[in-house]
Amino acid sequence: MQRRKFLYALSSVPAISVIGKVENHLNKFNKHIRRNSKMAKFELPAIPYAYDALEPYIDKMTMEIHYTKHHNAYVTNLNKAIESTEHEGKSLEEMFSTISKLPVAVRNNGGGHWNHSLFWTLMKQNGGGNPTGKVAEAITSTFGSFEELKNKFNSAATTRFGSGWAWLVLQDGKLVVSSTPNQDNPLMDVAEVKGLPILGLDVWEHAYYLKYQNRRPEYIENWWNVVNWDKVNELYSKA
Repeated sequence: MQRRKFLYALSSVPAISVIGKVENHLNKFNKHIRRNSKMAKFELPAIPYAYDALEPYIDKMTMEIHYTKHHNAYVTNLNKAIESTEHEGKSLEEMFSTISKLPVAVRNNGGGHWNHSLFWTLMKQNGGGNPTGKVAEAITSTFGSFEELKNKFNSAATTRFGSGWAWLVLQDGKLVVSSTPNQDNPLMDVAEVKGLPILGLDVWEHAYYLKYQNRRPEYIENWWNVVNWDKVNELYSKA
């Protein structure tokens, strides 16, 4: 009897009203899941080497401050920016696809976290030298030589006004050199050159000023001595 009364009452409610209530319940549930899931908060990743591993090209103090202060601040501020919002629980890549519509705090700190997480892996002790593997073939095919790639990349890094990044990007199967301001990257919908970054260089002053002061070109040239070509090949092959 009670069941019949319930079904009769339910049938008398407009379908739109029922759907709306169900959707509202699901939205609240999903927000609860995001708040309590492991994805809800971003974390500072471990760097794969000691702070002094990239000496003499990148000094220990710069590495330690860059990682523990700057990168850590991006993670902390990103989590604050998305806390209790619809973006909590989303991946950075999801947010980057519509970053132009998101708060500037998400754009700056989300980009800062993603860019640096990649940056640490693109360097290693006893790195550098000439590129190897498939990416070496792609570089020669696209630019004519590794030296020509370096010239284009160094120019993009040197001429980036103010703070930003230089990138080697895989775009529609082709390699392209570009740069972005601040903490933007080629995955964002605001980027002039869009694609998958497989190599990136931080040219914010905090990345080099303790050792190089205003000598950004020297920092850029020395950075090639720590490039992790194995990681670049991995990114290129997975694309």
